[in-house]
Amino acid sequence: MVNTDQITIRKARSQDVPHIRDLVKPYAAERILLEKEAVAYYESIQEFRVAEAADGTVLGCGAVHCMWEDIAEVRTLAVSPQARGTGTGHRILAALLEDARELGIHRVFCLTFEVPFFEQHGFTVMAEQSAVAPEVFAELLRSADDGVAEFLDLARVKQNTLGNTRMIASLDGASR
Repeated sequence: MVNTDQITIRKARSQDVPHIRDLVKPYAAERILLEKEAVAYYESIQEFRVAEAADGTVLGCGAVHCMWEDIAEVRTLAVSPQARGTGTGHRILAALLEDARELGIHRVFCLTFEVPFFEQHGFTVMAEQSAVAPEVFAELLRSADDGVAEFLDLARVKQNTLGNTRMIASLDGASR
């Protein structure tokens, strides 16, 4: 078990990409997360936070991706087996939600198998098909990003999302 007092949550650096890919790999094998090419992680490294042990070991990661003026997605939240059950995932998610607030985001979306985990942070199951106005939906359709397509529930990404639950949280306190 990891000493949680010695875990730091920090902004990711480009040197963390191999560690992030290693964290994602077992989850991708179980079809819980999507495995991405290294270039995708390098291109979005500024969106990531990592949990780092005192010895420099990366024990977890997660990203917040801005999709539109007031909505972002929590992505690639993963914790190593030795850090599971230590609260590391909760700490990463809290940091990501703070990052979203700093970006001026009011709502955060996730696609997850871990419903109870996200409920602890104010996420609720999305009751409506789309959480954005029709004109924003039309703009988001222009995005080539698969995460945006997953948010929009587009048919072309259905094979990636089988069994996942679409959840959303309001950073203003009220859920939608």
